Amino acid sequence: MEEFGKRLGEILSSEQYIFNAPMSEHTTFKIGGEADVLVFPSSAEEVAQIFRLANEFKIPCTILGNGSNVLVLDNGIRGAVIKFNDKFFGSVRVEGTKIIACAGAKLKDVSNFAAENCLSGMEFACGIPGSIGGAVFMNAGAYSGEMKNVVANVTAVSDAGELRVFAADELNLGYRQSIFQTNDYAICEVELNLTRGNFDEIKSQMADFTQKRESKQPLELPSAGSTFKRPQGYFAGTLIDKTGLKGLRIGGAMVSEKHAGFVVNVGGATAADVLALIEEVRRRVYEVHGVTLTPEVRIIGE
Repeated sequence: MEEFGKRLGEILSSEQYIFNAPMSEHTTFKIGGEADVLVFPSSAEEVAQIFRLANEFKIPCTILGNGSNVLVLDNGIRGAVIKFNDKFFGSVRVEGTKIIACAGAKLKDVSNFAAENCLSGMEFACGIPGSIGGAVFMNAGAYSGEMKNVVANVTAVSDAGELRVFAADELNLGYRQSIFQTNDYAICEVELNLTRGNFDEIKSQMADFTQKRESKQPLELPSAGSTFKRPQGYFAGTLIDKTGLKGLRIGGAMVSEKHAGFVVNVGGATAADVLALIEEVRRRVYEVHGVTLTPEVRIIGE
């Protein structure tokens, strides 16, 4: 790892990597042990170089977007965590009715950029606390919109350091799923195909979505967003609420009293607390309703 660090220093600036980085500072849940090394690439070529270097030293790599849909376990993450953030990898540009965004660009910023250019199609994403790369990885969606409807193509780098462009019909975008969950490619750039719209109408719809989100979701507390996937024919939050689990707490983890579909960190929660609470919620919901809940949050680390 020491030699790997020296070689990283040859391709990245000193502010682009951190050794023994506490992942609680780099995820929206504010939970997680240390990563051996946290790396912030600024281009697809740097991503390719990091992968090649990691392969040379046989160091595993974990890809992270904004850290908004993950639970990092308490013993942290071995190897390198490659984090795409808006500081180093967040540029966004427009070409006609297309927007090209680097993977670390925040969804809300891409949504606002689209609105400023009178382009419609990204309104649904204005309040989702993730990056554009993470949004494609999970096929993020809200208010009847989803990434599947707007993605034209994706530029990604394989774990062998090879660049490839994926067309929309190759992405296997479904409910909270994409090809990138199984193919070992890191999303680097996303091209969106939008439509011309009226600025005032676009902003009005975004304001409406924002008001709904703020009134219903526990945005004042750290979380990883919706904890469970939507079971077919049901809503996870409704099932949990009907089971009487709002406010159920284990350690610093609690089922939100505002929206039962969220597990929140009310202070000092560990990943073990969250996992125990998730399992208890799943057990009780199945006991009462016969429905098995599946976590939506990605669980990574040791």
